[in-house]
Amino acid sequence: MTGIATAIGAAISFAFAMSWEILWALVLGFGLSAIVQAVVSKSEMSRLLPDDSPRTLMIAACLGAASSSCSYAAVALARSIFRKGANFTAAMAFEFASTNLVIELGIIMVLLLGWQFTLAEFVGGLLMIAILAVLFKAFLRPALVREAREQAERGLVGAMEGHAEMDMSVTDGPLIQRIFSPGGFTAVSHSFVMDWAAIWRDIAGGLLLAGALAAWVPTEFWQRFFLVRHPVAALFWGPLVGPIVAMLSFVCSIGNVPLAAVLWNGGISFGGVISFIFADLIVLPILNIYRKYYGGRVALFLLATSYTAMVMAGLVVELVFKAFGLVPRERAAVVLEPHVTLNYTTGLNVIFLGLAGVLLVRFFKTNGPTMLRMMNVPRGHAPHAEHRHHTG
Repeated sequence: MTGIATAIGAAISFAFAMSWEILWALVLGFGLSAIVQAVVSKSEMSRLLPDDSPRTLMIAACLGAASSSCSYAAVALARSIFRKGANFTAAMAFEFASTNLVIELGIIMVLLLGWQFTLAEFVGGLLMIAILAVLFKAFLRPALVREAREQAERGLVGAMEGHAEMDMSVTDGPLIQRIFSPGGFTAVSHSFVMDWAAIWRDIAGGLLLAGALAAWVPTEFWQRFFLVRHPVAALFWGPLVGPIVAMLSFVCSIGNVPLAAVLWNGGISFGGVISFIFADLIVLPILNIYRKYYGGRVALFLLATSYTAMVMAGLVVELVFKAFGLVPRERAAVVLEPHVTLNYTTGLNVIFLGLAGVLLVRFFKTNGPTMLRMMNVPRGHAPHAEHRHHTG
């Protein structure tokens, strides 16, 4: 029993250390995302995504990058805009951008993995969307799209339905005025808190899983699994196996970055890390939601095309970054700090926790808990799900 308790304690210690290291960045990332959501209307998305042209796909990527990083909310919102008339390919591009091109993901990757991984994530994310669009153009038949739309119209419940339908953006007046208006402050506070509520389980799960693997799994195991002694084979093996590890870990959104740090230190290739992080939208729970939303055949189509795009993007990123000398030579991702000390991280955590407190107070003063209870309520069951919050 003592040994078990020690092992559990070590895993929790790793998880807490990583949590403390990235806390301020999480608050900053979610805060910036909330500001963008406060001035970008969801109701305009369907109108802006009528086809699968390069221009429309770029708009979809930009809109996705400006939205919530929660995988479940992104999937629900993609179906919502698809039902409102958006092109299916554009809706999927939006969905993938929502979890792979968001601000908070980049910040956390810089802190735990390094700036090279953040650059690779954004370059690879755009590349993955482009590959996905090509695969859709080649293999997505009109009959399959009709099948997806018919199933989508049934409105079967997935997850974060209410969160996907809510639109609290303030659209009247100049941009700066909207952000600093009472309605804008309220919208920012609501988006901030609800994004945290949507994703905290993924973050906590990712940190705990990363802590457990860092504490319990010896480095030698990872080195053998990722073929470290065979560099050429490892280059191809990493992108192939990265998404599979992600699927089995069940960790979504930015919660998989701490686990990616453990895998990188263990020996997975650079491209393998990128493809692993891309795979948050094909974890088993989300594949089941695809089945509910679009039907079994479309779910399998999304799995096959998404996995292919992730592998190809990860491999291309590996080759290009290696050619330009951008792949880090040292495997020194931040997995833990031995203890909390009075340093810049602690100072930033205190400052940004204070900012989070201000937004939390505003949230509770402006009927936020009522909105929060509607996050998992599907459209039609929550009459105020598309409430627009303009008042202070």
